[in-house]
Amino acid sequence: MKTLYNFSAGPSVLPKEVLLDAQKNLVDFEGCGMSVMEMSHRSKEYDIIIKKTEELFHEVMGIPDNYKVLFLQGGATQQFGMIPMNLLAKNGKADYVITGIFSNTAYKEAQLVGGPTGKTISAAGSTKEENYKRIPEQNELKLDPAADYLHICENNTIIGSKWKYLPDAGKVPIVSDMSSCILSEPVDVSKYGLIYAGAQKNIAPAGVTIVIIKKDLIYDPLPGTPTMLNYKVQAENDSMKNTPPCWPIYIAKLVLEYLQKNGGLAAMKAHNEAKAKVLYDFLDSTDFYKSHVVAKDRSIMNVTFRTESDELDDKFIKGSVAAGMSNLKGHRDVGGMRASIYNAMPKDGVEYLVDFMKKFEKENK
Repeated sequence: MKTLYNFSAGPSVLPKEVLLDAQKNLVDFEGCGMSVMEMSHRSKEYDIIIKKTEELFHEVMGIPDNYKVLFLQGGATQQFGMIPMNLLAKNGKADYVITGIFSNTAYKEAQLVGGPTGKTISAAGSTKEENYKRIPEQNELKLDPAADYLHICENNTIIGSKWKYLPDAGKVPIVSDMSSCILSEPVDVSKYGLIYAGAQKNIAPAGVTIVIIKKDLIYDPLPGTPTMLNYKVQAENDSMKNTPPCWPIYIAKLVLEYLQKNGGLAAMKAHNEAKAKVLYDFLDSTDFYKSHVVAKDRSIMNVTFRTESDELDDKFIKGSVAAGMSNLKGHRDVGGMRASIYNAMPKDGVEYLVDFMKKFEKENK
């Protein structure tokens, strides 16, 4: 089998152990005579899978009993509209902190939902004018104590930044897009009203979206909210109002079991910090490469950097492919390079990248 280090921002690398386990049961799941991809979501076999997956999320993340885990579709992007549809039904106000492309998109989507009905969607803070190179400080945020929720994107996949503190929003529930950092480190779920994440970074293949919502936020949504976009309907039906994304949920189960077996999220945090340190220590040791984000706000999941020119960046990307690495090209809105080093990326992969970076610098400086 060809050795390839996959630095894709998503869909991304999955633990090989999980893939082999899935392969073993691909045709005949645990002797039941059919694949998980074939079985009815109403079958007793699949009922065990989805219930066990929800149970594992509670165990691995330490989710309190007063939260519901939902398995939805449409990606995190659909949550940009679904959140205001469901949570704006009380005071009709929401605060958004804009720290990257996705949080800005979420803010605009909330305006589409709330604007026509007179709801107030406010930008409570933004670093857009600085090309999102940092996370705003608490004293820069203009928060409304009457807001129905405060929305943040905890890890900015495209930019490569990460919130290292949770904003003090008083009694206002915090809604967090954790698509590219969920399961990478321990999280105190009780400090959030709602956490959501597309699966294709650290959880499973694309197709399922995880929503962890405090039960007292599950109430009647805005009038006209479609049935399938209603948290209350989804919660009452245990994510089974229609056929759920069965296969990605099954892979999520395997990933969660893998995490439990390998020390849980505390061990994963140590693993991820060690990988990121290898790369950031090198970036800080040279002036050939430039990091996009200020040091204190750097992500340990998505590392963005560039050389002195677009031409040299292109040469780097082509050379990295030839050297057995994939998907190091940065997002079009940032340029340069991006190394996404999610849970399943081994430290060896990051060390291999750094060795290539040193060689490329020597040959092109």
